[in-house]
Amino acid sequence: MTAPKIKLGLVGTGHMGQYHVNVVVGLNEYKVVGIHDVDPARSEEIGKRFGVNSYDNLDRLIDAVDALVIAVPTVFHYDTALRCLNAGKHVLVEKPMTQSVEQARKLVDIAFNKNLILQVGHVERFNGAVMELNKIIDKPLLIESRRLAPFNPRIGDVGVVLDLMIHDLDIVLNMMGNDKIKSVHASGTKAFSEHEDIAVATIQFESGCIANLNASRATQNKVRTLIISQEKAYIILDFSTQDIDIHRQATSAYLMTREELKYKQESFVEKIYVHKDNPLRQEHLHFINCIKGTATPIVDGQTDILTLEIANRILSQIKL
Repeated sequence: MTAPKIKLGLVGTGHMGQYHVNVVVGLNEYKVVGIHDVDPARSEEIGKRFGVNSYDNLDRLIDAVDALVIAVPTVFHYDTALRCLNAGKHVLVEKPMTQSVEQARKLVDIAFNKNLILQVGHVERFNGAVMELNKIIDKPLLIESRRLAPFNPRIGDVGVVLDLMIHDLDIVLNMMGNDKIKSVHASGTKAFSEHEDIAVATIQFESGCIANLNASRATQNKVRTLIISQEKAYIILDFSTQDIDIHRQATSAYLMTREELKYKQESFVEKIYVHKDNPLRQEHLHFINCIKGTATPIVDGQTDILTLEIANRILSQIKL
């Protein structure tokens, strides 16, 4: 007997909302009931493009579905997710979950008490290289992330910490597991918006591991890398290509001739096989399996709250 499809609605048809619509219409496990946007003309246009019904009334859409994807501006995440959860619907809300930790705690508590799935759209969790990385990490000593991009005016309600850096915070905190945070230091500046457009944060863990997180939306090149140093390996992950290189048994020496002094370094480079798929598609498949009860969330609500707490600690130290 074929399992019934999950009736899905989508709220918000902006940049990320369109990506979600494009993915969900291709998944057989969903019956995409409709979309809603505060701009009815936009909702109608996106609906026609993807062959999905447009709802001008959000409550009608909520009543008609089992689950909802929320891809509205961050400032509206809490109110929209609260509305959906109180109606007894599963929710996949784009990152960050909410603006404040208190709001996040309330949503997590409601979802737990109502036995609903509340998944935060940290799409990098489902990057094939990130999933493979968890099998390689062993007592990291130094973690360095760079998430840099040119300025894009489409994000106006939050700065680079909640827009970009939060991806790497999520990955690093989940990677370090139960290792407690000893200290957080951060600085940042604005360049093209009223929020911070450049931010640097240093997190030290009780194990001694140090994580340096660099985020910019004022850089004329798109860079998405995570570099990890551990006792016997130097690991380079490229989010864009979903590639992992591991350098091992490095040696170095100086070569002197009459004309010049050269530095020479050698190491064995191991290229890790990574199954590459659309991370957003994998995110939705995980959401589906959690709703069906065939999987448990790879990150629990308390860890999502911790990520937001650290993001807010970083923001509190940035003086613009």
